[in-house]
Amino acid sequence: MDSKIRYELEFPIHSSPQLLYQYISTPSGLQEWFADNVNSRGEFFTFSWDDSEEKARLFSKKTDEKVKFKWIDEDNKDTEYFFELRILEDDITKDVSLMVVDFAEKDGLEEAKMLWENQISDLKHVIGSV
Repeated sequence: MDSKIRYELEFPIHSSPQLLYQYISTPSGLQEWFADNVNSRGEFFTFSWDDSEEKARLFSKKTDEKVKFKWIDEDNKDTEYFFELRILEDDITKDVSLMVVDFAEKDGLEEAKMLWENQISDLKHVIGSV
């Protein structure tokens, strides 16, 4: 299997960091835009889409700033891959954006970026940032 490559995307979001954080850090918030179903047991999250399911561990978080999930294998062991959602606020303009850090296989990179664009579009609709 090819190793995946890291990429970053930044999306402007018209929202307060506090509101945005609720949508990127809680199962109910993530379920509104990221996955069809999100469950958590402590630090372990299960994300479900149609007929697939992935598990991740909440690796780190900083209130109103970022969350980082590490994908885990079937033995609940961390893999080397993660996704991070980081809230950026411009000190001067107070403009808010969401930085996405993720990994994809080289031949699936454009598709992965488009998926994030669609998901962030859903997020913007949910929080009224259209």
